[in-house]
Amino acid sequence: MKKLLIYLRDYKKETILGPLFKLLEVVFELLVPLVIAKIIDVGIANTDRSYIIRMCLLLVGLGAVGLTSSITAQYYAAKASAGFAKQLKHALFAHIQSLSFSELDTLGTATMITRMTSDMNQVQSGVNMTIRLLLRSPIVVFGAMIMAFTVDTRAALVFAVTIPVLFAVILALLIVCIPLYKRVQSALDRVLSSTRENLAGVRVIRAFCKENDEIEAFSLRHGALTRLQLHAGNLSALLNPLTYVIINLAILFLIQTGAIEVNGGRITQGAVVALYNYMSQILVELIKFANLIITLTKSVACGNRIQDVFEIRPTLLSPAETQTPGDSPLAVEFRQVGLRYRNSASDSLTGLTFAIRRGETIGIIGGTGSGKSSLVQLIPRFYDATEGEVLVDGLNVRNYGLTDLRDRIGMVPQQAVLFQGTLRENMQWGNLAATDEEIWEALTVAQAKAVAEGKGGLDFLIEQGGRNLSGGQMQRFTIARALVRQPELLILDDSASALDFATDAALRQAIRAMPRHPTVFIISQRTSAIRYADQILVMDEGRIVAIGTHDKLLQFCQVYREIYDSQNRKESVADEQTKQAAKI
Repeated sequence: MKKLLIYLRDYKKETILGPLFKLLEVVFELLVPLVIAKIIDVGIANTDRSYIIRMCLLLVGLGAVGLTSSITAQYYAAKASAGFAKQLKHALFAHIQSLSFSELDTLGTATMITRMTSDMNQVQSGVNMTIRLLLRSPIVVFGAMIMAFTVDTRAALVFAVTIPVLFAVILALLIVCIPLYKRVQSALDRVLSSTRENLAGVRVIRAFCKENDEIEAFSLRHGALTRLQLHAGNLSALLNPLTYVIINLAILFLIQTGAIEVNGGRITQGAVVALYNYMSQILVELIKFANLIITLTKSVACGNRIQDVFEIRPTLLSPAETQTPGDSPLAVEFRQVGLRYRNSASDSLTGLTFAIRRGETIGIIGGTGSGKSSLVQLIPRFYDATEGEVLVDGLNVRNYGLTDLRDRIGMVPQQAVLFQGTLRENMQWGNLAATDEEIWEALTVAQAKAVAEGKGGLDFLIEQGGRNLSGGQMQRFTIARALVRQPELLILDDSASALDFATDAALRQAIRAMPRHPTVFIISQRTSAIRYADQILVMDEGRIVAIGTHDKLLQFCQVYREIYDSQNRKESVADEQTKQAAKI
């Protein structure tokens, strides 16, 4: 949590002036009981009305100056805490964006959302309360004790006993509560993860009639969160009653002692009232301080969770000195490449060796989990190979700047993702300077021009997550977005799975006819989609079992032949069923 305070460096003035104005308010507040004592001992005792009026006006003046000081302190506290939270959010978001896929996979989406929202709000509230009250409450408490000793030393001894007891109680509860609130936030992560998963998969849940099961599972997670919150809340709630009990016992003792002192003529009635007022001030401030401790406890726990994210260092970094690729005839080369994901017990890829010339079209096929997507994700360096070398244009990808490397590549992932905004804005993710003409050209190649025209053109507003588009429309738009940047390498990671055969064939033909002739990687489950590729890589259990053209693989690769036969057999059966239906 301490390391996060560097984001207050631009608000040094506010963090100093806020407490200073609070201290000014405290000074005027501590003078009030003395003025009241004077009113009783001098004004009322001597029935001096003018003196009473002057003292009352002084009280009004003290109140007005104190109020002004309080408002000024709150303004500076709000400005500093809001600015702190703004800078911290920007830094956290930038840090998350710098993390590699490995770190993001480990953290999880639900955890990151919780830390960017709930945890961040708690930390902001804690900073605000710290600037406003952290110094005020202890100073009022100790200031009241010192002022009490100036009134009467013997009667004020009760302050010297009461205050250490109160701080011991607060410290004990603080030590117990901080770990509890950290566990509460972790339980909140689990509830948020469950909620997000259920909302995203609501159609599947209803299709399998699992509503009651999911409700029960959610209830269990939420019940665990509730129990933790109740336990932490019950301990925190002890602060106020314990404070009240200790202070009220002290007040009873003070009144009894004061009465005896007044009867003995050793102190005045005004002095007793002043001592009582100082004890009341301590009571009010310690109640505030107790609530402040609860807020700070939550804030520290949440701040530590945010700091945990900052402690995660990205494993994928641009090299200190980047290199420029030479004039290599090879677009991509793998040399004995292996990959093992973090926390995985076995390798996902093993011994991959192949070379791709510029302008070639490469098909990649294999069973589910064979490592097709893992292979292409090594090219833009989403993951680093744990063994071997991956080269682009003859240069190891580790020697490129990340931005330079990825600017050369147009990546279309398996899951089509579009963002809320116009179609033009989504297309310009590929190239911010892209003109409308270039965007329409990319849409034409991606077989999405007719869709865009039917939606009203480039100003068509896409809803969050592309909710107002079909799966095939989203895939065509994501392919167009990659084409807008005019990449040297185009990677289509099973990105045409929702397209019909005719559209898929037209898309591949249009890509082959592009004047820039990019090197194209096509991952597909259909042999028809990669049939005319210059080379086809056949994957099985993280290895390349064969490389060749369609015809050669049918002759020499059993895995490829089985995939081809199974798909053609299905197509033949479908054609036969269509013919039989036509006869009927």
